[in-house]
Amino acid sequence: MGFLSNRTWIHAWLFLSPAMILLIAFTHYPAAVTLFHSFFSTPRGKRPARFVGLENYETLLADETFWTVLGNNLWYALGTIPASIAIAILMALWVDSNLKGRSFVRMAYFTPTVLPLIAVANIWMFFYTPGFGLIDQISGAFGIAQHNWLGDPETALNAVIVVAVWKEAGFFMIFYLAALQTIPASLREAAAIEGAGRWYFFRRVTFPLLMPTTLFVSVNAVINSFRLVDHIFVMTEGGPDNASSLLLFYIYETSFRFWDTAYASTLTVALLALLFAVAIGQFLLLDKRVHYR
Repeated sequence: MGFLSNRTWIHAWLFLSPAMILLIAFTHYPAAVTLFHSFFSTPRGKRPARFVGLENYETLLADETFWTVLGNNLWYALGTIPASIAIAILMALWVDSNLKGRSFVRMAYFTPTVLPLIAVANIWMFFYTPGFGLIDQISGAFGIAQHNWLGDPETALNAVIVVAVWKEAGFFMIFYLAALQTIPASLREAAAIEGAGRWYFFRRVTFPLLMPTTLFVSVNAVINSFRLVDHIFVMTEGGPDNASSLLLFYIYETSFRFWDTAYASTLTVALLALLFAVAIGQFLLLDKRVHYR
C-alpha cells in the first residue's frame, strides 16, 4: 500500500514538473532577478554594477515621465477593458441567436484577433493618415476638417485605444460565446413561460452565469492593457511628447534605447506590483459574484 502511495506521488510530480519548470524558468526566476537588479546600478563598460539600495526607487518617484506614462496606462486600461468586454458580450449574444449567416459573422468578428499586431497597427495607420486615410476621406465627404489623429496629443492615445478594442473584443467574444452555449435552454423556456423579457433574463440569469468567464476575461484584459508595445512602437513611438507612451513601452525605451537596465528593472518591479495589486482587487471584488454551480 505504501509502495502504491509513493508511486502515485512520484507520478503526480512527474506530471507537474514540466509546467513547474517552465513557470519557474520563465516567470518566477526572471521576476526575482529583476527585483535583485533594481537595487544595483547599471554596469557600463569596465565599471561593474554596484549596490545602490533604494536609489533607483527614489529616482522613480521623482521621475515625471514615469507618472505621465502611468497616467496614460491607467487611462488606456480604463478605455479598453470595459469597452472590449461590453462589446464582446454584445457580439456573443448576437452570434448566439438565430441569425442568418452567423458563421460568417463569427468569422468576421474573430478575424482581427488572428491578425499579427504589426499588421493591425499598419492597417490602422492607413485609416489615421491625415488627408489620405480612410477616416479623413469619409469625414471630408461630410465637410469635416482633416485631423492628425496620431500626431495630436489630445487624440493619439484615444486612437490607440480604438485599435486595441477593435482587436480584443473578438477574442473575448469567443469565451463568452462558449459560456452562452453552456446555459441550459430550459432556463430560457422557463423564463419565457413566466413572461420575463430579454433584458430581465439577461440581467437576472445570463449575466450572473457569465461571471466566471467575466472574471477570466477581465484578468486577461488587465494584463493586455499593461503589456502593449507593438502598436505604440509602430503607430506613435510614444509621441507626441509621451502623450501615447505606456509603461511597458517606457521600460523598453529605458532598457534598450537608453541602456539603463537597472532603472528598467525598477520600472518592471513597479509594473509587477501594480498588476499584482489589481489582480488581487479583481478576485476580491468579483469572486463573491462568481457562481461556478
